[in-house]
Amino acid sequence: MPTTTAQKLSAIEANTVEIVSKEELQALIEAKKTPIAYCGYEPSGPIHLGHLVTISKLKDLEKTGFRVKILLADWHAFLNKKGTIEEIRQMAKEWEKSIKRLGFKNAEFVLGSAFQMKPLYFEDVLELASHATLQRGLRSMQEVARDIEHAHISQMVYPLMQIADIKHLGVDVAQAGIEQRKIHMLGRELLPQIRWRKPVLVHTPLINSLTGDGKMSSSKPETFISLADSPEQVLHKVNKSFCPEGVVDKNPVIEITRLILFPLFGELEIRRPEKFGGDKTYASATELEKDFAEKKLHPMDLKKACAEWISEMFGKTGSGK
Repeated sequence: MPTTTAQKLSAIEANTVEIVSKEELQALIEAKKTPIAYCGYEPSGPIHLGHLVTISKLKDLEKTGFRVKILLADWHAFLNKKGTIEEIRQMAKEWEKSIKRLGFKNAEFVLGSAFQMKPLYFEDVLELASHATLQRGLRSMQEVARDIEHAHISQMVYPLMQIADIKHLGVDVAQAGIEQRKIHMLGRELLPQIRWRKPVLVHTPLINSLTGDGKMSSSKPETFISLADSPEQVLHKVNKSFCPEGVVDKNPVIEITRLILFPLFGELEIRRPEKFGGDKTYASATELEKDFAEKKLHPMDLKKACAEWISEMFGKTGSGK
């Protein structure tokens, strides 16, 4: 477990796209015994591998001494047209159960509607609205909103609520995928207007779609693997996934090993016949990616191992470690 400031910074920075800013993060770690980090999720469908990138980073933050809050944003999902509020709240219960199984020690789960209906919260949302233009609000939602070309007013309220959440959850570090960057940067600009400090931002990359065209999306089941999938379904989806021989960049199978499996398991074993090189255990993503780029590791061997380890992670098979 990381103990020094340098070790903590290194653990948090691993597998991130950016930290805004590293200097602020260091100062926070040195000044506060138990800072608060959070990530919010729209519980509008089953948890899939794309979500596990941010969940993995939240676990890193917990290991480095942060108190982790996980927001199950029911009203956000409703405003973003992800289902009825009843459907979303039922899904939120399933999310909490599933995330707890992934190894958090003391994470706090918060349902958005538990605090977002309070008068003081909406006073802050309205005050934020008075300082934000429609154009800026619309731009902040471009990577997040469903059907942004026909945006509803509700989808303009969304980013203001997300910014208010940071204050009302007492957040020091806001963690999310890089698609949230525009909302977060707007938040750093506006939060002083509602008497709250600028949060440190920790952004992780997005995993590419299994089909190789865009990001994973809960609206396109063929693009992702979810916790609801059986080992047979996992293997089928991984075997069909985009994974060209020798190509590391934008390869979803490589990204899954780098961003999810190595952080969780520490090392990965590839099992294959002796005539194809025999079994090999990789101690790091860098080592595995080097062999793959040099065509010393075949896509089918990687896919088979990846499928086994994903199912092991989901607790549905004993074929991994």
